Amino acid sequence: MIVLDFDATDLPIHGDQERRFFHGYYDSYCFLPLYVFCGDQLLVPYLRSSRIDAARNSRALLKLLVRRLRQAWPNVKIVVRADRGFCRWKFMKWCDAHGVYYLLGLAQNPMLLKKALPWTVPAEWHFHRTNQKVRIFGSFGYGAETWDRERRVIVKAEHTDKGPNPRFLVTNLPGDPHELYDDLYCQRGEMENRLKEQLDLFAGRTSSHYFLNNQFRLLLAGAAYILTETLRRVGLKGTILENAQAGTIRTKLLKIGALVKSSVRRVVFHLAGGFPLQSLFRQIVARLTLPAPVLSSG
Repeated sequence: MIVLDFDATDLPIHGDQERRFFHGYYDSYCFLPLYVFCGDQLLVPYLRSSRIDAARNSRALLKLLVRRLRQAWPNVKIVVRADRGFCRWKFMKWCDAHGVYYLLGLAQNPMLLKKALPWTVPAEWHFHRTNQKVRIFGSFGYGAETWDRERRVIVKAEHTDKGPNPRFLVTNLPGDPHELYDDLYCQRGEMENRLKEQLDLFAGRTSSHYFLNNQFRLLLAGAAYILTETLRRVGLKGTILENAQAGTIRTKLLKIGALVKSSVRRVVFHLAGGFPLQSLFRQIVARLTLPAPVLSSG
């Protein structure tokens, strides 16, 4: 199974860049790039103007990703996770027609709250009886007026000392609602950390006037993330930095003072002798260094 996480984020801009627009939610002029991750792996960094719906272009990108993934693994189960900003009926209809599963946030409305009463009422009753947070999960059929058909909706009926806090998901996945919510959907929160790492690697430097230049800069930041993630996964496994974020790896391990001497035959880096992570640095270099090629005597 492969789980694809879709999300949009803001990149504030402070000049007169092409396609600049003021976004009311973020209260600033910004771009609204679309990111797609598979676990820690970055698949898509796609720059967009913020003068669009957050889900814009997501269906087209999903089509490309599904086609490419199934070329490599024809029988792989593909699941798409996203928040309520990506809950669009055309997106879900395409998934239904092409055997792709989805687990999407769904904004609450009076009809959903009415259908959720068999779970929200008992949750409130149990809270007042025990004075402790209560969560009850269930599912029901629901179809918005703009949808092409009815779909399965999962409800989390939560009641705390701050009052009711119901949440809804729409899905075509079978299974227990509690497990789908806690064990699968809630894991998408880890993507927030991956988005922060893009900024650690200068994804926010979209200061060129031309939009295409800024898209290229976003791709460079994505390439830097892929290299850093590979370093963390391969070179730092089992070390004190194996779970470090990209910004920590960059500042603690890669920003080292050095004297560079070059000659006709070689370039030599004399690293700072007072670097506190010398042993770790040597260990990583040994892990990542390719063996020297064997030259034949002939």
